[in-house]
Amino acid sequence: MNWVLLILAGLFEVGFAFCLGKTKLTTGYSSNLWFAGFLISLSISMFLLYKATQTLPIGTAYAVWTGIGAVGTVLLGIFIFKEPANFWRIFFLSTLIISIVGLKFVSE
Repeated sequence: MNWVLLILAGLFEVGFAFCLGKTKLTTGYSSNLWFAGFLISLSISMFLLYKATQTLPIGTAYAVWTGIGAVGTVLLGIFIFKEPANFWRIFFLSTLIISIVGLKFVSE
C-alpha cells in the first residue's frame, strides 16, 4: 500500500510542476488559480510522501518520488510544453526509469 501512496505522491509532484509551468505562461486571475493548484498539489504530494516513508526506507522513497516527478515533468515538457525530445534526453530519461524500477525491486 505504501508503494501506491509513493506513486501517487510522485504523480502529485508532476501535478505541481505542471501547475508551476502553467503559472509561468498565464497572467492575472488565471495565474493565481494555477498557483493555488501548485500549492494544493505540493501539499498532497508531501503528505503522501510522508505517509509512505513511515514504512519504506527514506532514501529509496525519496529517490523514487523525485524520479517519478522528474520523468513525469520531462514527459509533460515534451508533450504539453513542446520542449525538445532529442536522443540524449530520451536516453537519460530511460536510464532514470530503469533506476527507479531497480530501486523498487532491491528495496523489498
